[in-house]
Amino acid sequence: MLSNQYNFSPNKVTVTQVVANLGAMLGGTVIGYCSSIFGRRLSIIVICTLGGALLYPYCFVGNNGVIAAAFFEQFCVQGAWGVIPIHLMELSPGSFRTFIVGTTYQLGNLVSSASSTIEATAGESFPLPPKGKIARYQYGKVIAIFMGAVFAYVIVLTFLGPEYRGRDMTVYHDPDMAEATGHKVAKDEDDERGDSTATDVVNRA
Repeated sequence: MLSNQYNFSPNKVTVTQVVANLGAMLGGTVIGYCSSIFGRRLSIIVICTLGGALLYPYCFVGNNGVIAAAFFEQFCVQGAWGVIPIHLMELSPGSFRTFIVGTTYQLGNLVSSASSTIEATAGESFPLPPKGKIARYQYGKVIAIFMGAVFAYVIVLTFLGPEYRGRDMTVYHDPDMAEATGHKVAKDEDDERGDSTATDVVNRA
């Protein structure tokens, strides 16, 4: 989009990409921390809404302003996607926690693997005046449609789902592991005695 549609030089494309990645790093850190305070679902929904609002400057500004738009758009993208893994872990049963999160991301990669080809093909429906012998297309419009659809999908799915923020994911609080290792029995015995040092019994077991 930057080089074909907006005629950015290679150096300018590099600067834009670097700034965008800095925004992604900051977004993942800041929103990930905020999600521990305000909740996973609220953080994802708010930042996806903000990301959707920034699609116009991100996809339709052809001057240097797109660099700032790229920073804030990627801040929102990674801000939302940085919270999703821990949200999935808190929702998943202990025995399948890593399997669900890992498989979910790999399935996402599988589904999105053809996105570049689809975007390039769809972009040919929105031609621009050619630059010499080089054909030009409005890739920004296609990217805006794709990203808007993804933001909307994530917002709806997150809104309809539950939240278990702060869920204890230690082995001692995993029912399956407790049953397999005897932790549950040790905890029950401590509860009957009124002893709060259940971990000592578990360690001795």
